[in-house]
Amino acid sequence: MRQAPNGNASSDTMEASDETRAPGARWLSKGEAWVLELSGEWRGHRGALPDLPAPDITGPVAVTASALHSWDAVLAGRLWQQLDPLMRRSVSVDLNGLPQGLQEVLALALNAAPPATDTPDPQPPGPVTRVGARVIDAWNSRHESLTFVGEVLLSLGRWLRGASDMRASDLMWQIEQTGPRSLPIVALVSFLVGLIVAYMGAAQLQRFGAQTYIADLVTVGVVREVAALLVGIVLAGRVGAAFAAQIGSMRANEEIDALTTLGVNAFDFLVLPRVLALLIVGPMLTAFGALVGMGVGWLVAVVIYGVTPLEYVYASVDSLTLPHVLVGLIKGTVYAVLVALAGCLQGMSAGRSAQAVGDATTASVVQAIVWIVVAASVLTVVFQRLDF
Repeated sequence: MRQAPNGNASSDTMEASDETRAPGARWLSKGEAWVLELSGEWRGHRGALPDLPAPDITGPVAVTASALHSWDAVLAGRLWQQLDPLMRRSVSVDLNGLPQGLQEVLALALNAAPPATDTPDPQPPGPVTRVGARVIDAWNSRHESLTFVGEVLLSLGRWLRGASDMRASDLMWQIEQTGPRSLPIVALVSFLVGLIVAYMGAAQLQRFGAQTYIADLVTVGVVREVAALLVGIVLAGRVGAAFAAQIGSMRANEEIDALTTLGVNAFDFLVLPRVLALLIVGPMLTAFGALVGMGVGWLVAVVIYGVTPLEYVYASVDSLTLPHVLVGLIKGTVYAVLVALAGCLQGMSAGRSAQAVGDATTASVVQAIVWIVVAASVLTVVFQRLDF
């Protein structure tokens, strides 16, 4: 049977093992390069690293730890103290020889340190660059809007074929929210603006003794242009902003993602009911606003300028032709649809934060008003060219 090793041999082995695991660090010179070699157990060790062999090192520096058994945050901090001055002097430091965790910690710490050398401030972009950036942003926004309109048209096609995820109850709910609940504010705005139009027009006509034409001025102006424009602006502030906030909040809360996961088309379920609701209530609100404007014109003409009630009514009916009514209703419908598209577009493209929802709400109102003004200009020119 073999004998066990004697006590002296075992003691020598333990001493050799302790020496192997003792924390060690030394700088080695390899030509112009320097290497910091780490070894042993550094976890819980509070000893310092050796100073730089030459404070003015310019050559590359590497750190190796092939014999390193353990490390902690103290060692990472001391390595940062040693290597940070070198990084500030733009000395190349190689950390690939360190363990993965220690390497990541040092890489983050050293990259976060600002360089000591003064770097020139970045020059602001020139006018050409700014104009180019604005053109690119406008093109991207236009492409996004066209894509959204295409999705809405596809959703409308699915609804016409009876293959849509839209519920009839959602459509009726949106009609109630956008139609009857908008009547008070539409009536108020139409009354005040109609009063302004009637009073200013009558004040000019009175200079020529033509008070009887107040009815023609108010009726044609309100029915053909003013009522539709007022309804569009009111809907942009009241309904378009609500659409953007509602859909944007659902996007931020990942409710739209949940609908998609369940196999429900978000455009059919959220966008299409809102667009159809404004398509339906738009001409109705326009007609209501036109009636209110004509009524306040009658009030101004009769009470202030002495026009007889029957004379005003007869002149209004005589000037109220079918083309004027159709133009007003078409414009009101177009403006209402544009408001729905702007609100839903901004809501569907909103970010996933409270601030992003607020930005989308503001953007929806601005975009809707811009679209309304552009559409009003285009439709006015088209109808005038068609003599309609």
